[in-house]
Amino acid sequence: MNDLQPTPPIRLTQFSHGGGCGCKIAPAVLRDILSDTPFASHVSAAFPDLLVGIEHGDDAAVYKLNEEQAIVATTDFFMPIVDDPFEFGRIAATNALSDVYAMGGKPLFALAIVGMPIGKLPNDVIRQILAGGEAVCKAAGIPIAGGHSIDAPEPIYGLVGIGVVNPRKVKANAGGQAGDVLILGKPLGVGIYSAALKKGLLSNEQYAAMIGATTQLNTAGAELADTAGVHAMTDITGFGLLGHLLEITRASKVSAQVELGRLPLLPGVGELAQAGHVTGASGRNWASYGGEVQLADGLVDWQRALLTDPQTSGGLLVSCAPDAKDAVLDAFRRHGFAHATEIGRLEAGSHVTVAP
Repeated sequence: MNDLQPTPPIRLTQFSHGGGCGCKIAPAVLRDILSDTPFASHVSAAFPDLLVGIEHGDDAAVYKLNEEQAIVATTDFFMPIVDDPFEFGRIAATNALSDVYAMGGKPLFALAIVGMPIGKLPNDVIRQILAGGEAVCKAAGIPIAGGHSIDAPEPIYGLVGIGVVNPRKVKANAGGQAGDVLILGKPLGVGIYSAALKKGLLSNEQYAAMIGATTQLNTAGAELADTAGVHAMTDITGFGLLGHLLEITRASKVSAQVELGRLPLLPGVGELAQAGHVTGASGRNWASYGGEVQLADGLVDWQRALLTDPQTSGGLLVSCAPDAKDAVLDAFRRHGFAHATEIGRLEAGSHVTVAP
């Protein structure tokens, strides 16, 4: 009996040229676009209470209100990565709130960002997308307090996420230290799964694993920010594991080593990658930052694809002191992240290496 996913009456993915965080502008292109903008280098000097801005590619902006409170603000939206409208809404909302958790914050409320091809998508389908987002916000204990909608040629959904954090506990990209251990909270492979899904090659088990990973809120972030020895934190999204790790190493002025064999992967991801089911964004990611990465001899293209695979609603990447490793893993386990794994370490230097 064939256990591949059935084709729904309306395929949301047929309306979009790319899905999930794979829609992101390539890292090198984005850096070029932002390089000469005045806010890229001067905004923090002009606004001293802006604790985290655009300088190091952090997940969210952080603005200090007083000695005990700072606002965390972020926005994230994209086009469908799955055809089920309710699940698309859930994935997009989970992904958007992740940036609040990645800064060590707790969400307060959200605003919806909605762009839909009115007249092409039935209103009931659009309602299901919004319901999916609302379900995630309910699980996070926050309201969707408003938003904005437009008639757009492709379905777009996401959130503005507003949260709060103690300014002394913000975990920015620049906090990593040589000697730190790197711990990843969720398994990789969402982009590879999405490529296989478009070709009808994802099994029911794999589809369920994809939905489970992409709709799991990164609620461990606030507890991790309060854990002694945690120095830096980010979440892995469209730039892939290497791209977001590089944001930490550049900002922290350190190098990193990743052990390929220790990476947690979604079921069957290695086999799908070997069969060529990778996204175009994976190649664009490598073209953007591959010059800063040293791969061990013998690593081949499909293995490299695991490292550059664009994640949608991916896991937290934590940089912590070695003696904090057990506390970090315990915090992940308490929040339901059974696959949290030590994947490498930070070192002195200015490059990233990948060992087998």
